[in-house]
Amino acid sequence: MPLTEETRVAARDIIARYPQGRSRSALLPMLHLVQAEDGCVTSEGVEFCATELGITQAEVSAVATFYTMYKRRPVGDWLVSVCTNLSCALLGGEDVYARISADLGVGHDQTTPDGAITLEHAECLAACDYAPVMTVNYEFFDQVDADSASEIVDALRRGERPTPTRGAPLCTFAEASRQLAGFPDPRPGAVAGPGVGEPSVAGLLVADAEAVAQAGGTQVDPPTKGS
Repeated sequence: MPLTEETRVAARDIIARYPQGRSRSALLPMLHLVQAEDGCVTSEGVEFCATELGITQAEVSAVATFYTMYKRRPVGDWLVSVCTNLSCALLGGEDVYARISADLGVGHDQTTPDGAITLEHAECLAACDYAPVMTVNYEFFDQVDADSASEIVDALRRGERPTPTRGAPLCTFAEASRQLAGFPDPRPGAVAGPGVGEPSVAGLLVADAEAVAQAGGTQVDPPTKGS
């Protein structure tokens, strides 16, 4: 299916961000852009990126297949990623994945028959301090269990957009892909919510408390360079 004129104009805008002669640096955002239109990086998208950037389709395909955020099969409106790596697995990540898989009737990298939700195992979501963690279109839902994760997915199936634990309001996969291409979220109130939570700074709080205790209740300033 041919790409829309809107996508072609947006691609030229992306390329214009880079110095002359360095247009191939625009490949990553352009892949997100074509993915926003088709729900994945299609063969037409690969050809378009190669033509616009003056590189080979093999070079484009090599990048598109290396990074897991670029999908080669259509993704639903909601990409549900459940971390099953060590920290999350030890705290119930596998149970979370199994419950959602059973609820949706799909397995890894599969999409529900209505095309709404795609499920995937995630190797790591870089949020071990909030384990078990899952994301929906890369927005975090922290410290979930099988029941809470199932409720989040049920809300998606009802057409709702549950509020992530951290980060921006939830958007569709196409909307997220366009933002990753470098275009702002036009929705009113689309401003990032809470960022770092207490689990992320737990070690710093312990270290600070220990420093105070060792100083007999007096705050100890961190050592300066060369001291």
